[in-house]
Amino acid sequence: MGEPVTILAFGDSLTQGYGLPASDGFVPQLEAWLAERGAEVELINAGVSGDTTAGGVSRIDWALGDGIDGVIVALGGNDLLRGTPIDSVEENLDTILGRIDAKGLPALLVGYKATPNYGPDYKEGFDALFPKLAERHDVRLMPYIFRGMAQAVDAGEAERAALFQPDGIHPNARGVKLNVAEIGPYVLDLIEDVEARS
Repeated sequence: MGEPVTILAFGDSLTQGYGLPASDGFVPQLEAWLAERGAEVELINAGVSGDTTAGGVSRIDWALGDGIDGVIVALGGNDLLRGTPIDSVEENLDTILGRIDAKGLPALLVGYKATPNYGPDYKEGFDALFPKLAERHDVRLMPYIFRGMAQAVDAGEAERAALFQPDGIHPNARGVKLNVAEIGPYVLDLIEDVEARS
């Protein structure tokens, strides 16, 4: 039996598991979801609460240490909260994905969708960033980090508040579980990409 695939989960507080018991965070829940489906994978939690895409640029090189086989990039939410100029967010994510590519590693980019408070032009530009960057770098794209929760709310299965922590920003354990069920198949594809290169 071969060695487990090692995936770096590179993100912000949503990746880090802010406000949750360790076992309920994104990385442990995703690792369990993958294991239930027979994937031999180790996820490394490289989530830093409050991190922006600029912060990601500053730490991506040392995060990509020896033994990393693939990377999940889930940054942009804190840039959105700050109203960071779209050009800056694009440049930073472009740099991060470029450095991953320079290491010869496959990646999965996780998208965000802007809230309407910065206006329609900002929202349109921000939302378009992630598909554009995924195509530019030929990496997989999971379109929306909160897709599992959004689908549950749309289906009337739960009120939005029931899936978030009291801050209204970070998902609770149930919200994480719904999101993991959506991102999981993309990570299985990423694992296949890793195995195809080995």
